[in-house]
Amino acid sequence: MEPETKSEIEETVISILKEADMNEMTEFKVRKIASEKLGFDLSSNPEHKKFVRSVVESFLLSQQPELEPEPETTKQVEQVVEEEEEEEEEEEETKPSVAGKEYDDDGNLIICSLSNKRRVTIQDFKGRTLVSIREYYEKDGKQLPSNKGPYNV
Repeated sequence: MEPETKSEIEETVISILKEADMNEMTEFKVRKIASEKLGFDLSSNPEHKKFVRSVVESFLLSQQPELEPEPETTKQVEQVVEEEEEEEEEEEETKPSVAGKEYDDDGNLIICSLSNKRRVTIQDFKGRTLVSIREYYEKDGKQLPSNKGPYNV
């Protein structure tokens, strides 16, 4: 991908995310809006999809300290995941980039840590991708899942 194209896509995606209601916005919606603004489809090219995903992830990580847990966080995550699954069914499936990501001892991708004992992970189980929120405890230097969770969304 041309550096000018990357820069243009990144600026467009970030401007969309800055103005977006993060309780309603999904990666698919970001790609759709950015495609309309840029005049070319970002969903049909796997390289473009992967790049948009990385820009969205970077933006979310940069905003993470500003986020505070809310009582309805689980419901919000569940709603976003359901919407994302419905929208992604219309598209070709691609695996996200995993460079520089953190994994737990079971090989599950850690999306974020809500506290020292609670984290959000993505895992594959019987051919399905699950997002779960679970509490952990430490034993012999290892983080082990407690009986609290998983709260699959």
